[in-house]
Amino acid sequence: MSESGVEVPVLISQTGKLSGSRLTLDLKEIIIGRSPECDYIISDRQVSRKHSRIKKMPDGFYLEDLDSKNGTFLNGAAVHGPVLLQDGDVIQVALAMKLMFVGTEATIPLAFTDAAHMGLGRLRMEVQAHRVWVNDSEVDPPLSLPQFRFLQLLYGNPDRIVSRDEVIEKVWPETVAEGVSEQAIDALVRRLRERLAEADRSHNYVVTVRGHGFRLDNPV
Repeated sequence: MSESGVEVPVLISQTGKLSGSRLTLDLKEIIIGRSPECDYIISDRQVSRKHSRIKKMPDGFYLEDLDSKNGTFLNGAAVHGPVLLQDGDVIQVALAMKLMFVGTEATIPLAFTDAAHMGLGRLRMEVQAHRVWVNDSEVDPPLSLPQFRFLQLLYGNPDRIVSRDEVIEKVWPETVAEGVSEQAIDALVRRLRERLAEADRSHNYVVTVRGHGFRLDNPV
């Protein structure tokens, strides 16, 4: 979101000294590279002078590698031609930098654009690939579908408490609300906590707010 309040996508740095910094994609074309002439400068020898480009097209923003020496990667796969970016995609510039693309559908009020509220804490989700990382370690085996849906609901609403009714609607959309018991929700919460604790026992990511619901505590 720009200072004027107009919603536009942003890139959020996930690594290095720039971790948590953001670049608003309010230009038709963004050049990423080592050169001072670039729109997003990464001062690292692994990065080519003009390494990659993000270009605005009628149907969205496209990422393209500019024949860089060490490559551009999207969600771990090498980029060989223009690729349409989706919300939550992770762009890796050589081995020097990781950037998360946050699309217009996921933009949030400016007050919440710090790293924790952008989901750039210890816990990170890649929704399309159904993957979760805690402290840079992937949760394996993967979460069950109900566990993943519940975590996705919390992850997508970092600035508020989600109610039990919202949990039912998200996790069991095909079930009438009255058909889901309180015990079923509590069991889901307990199991998800156990799975996340396998990766990090020092922190409780899923917090119960009595009388209201649940929230995600995702420290930077």
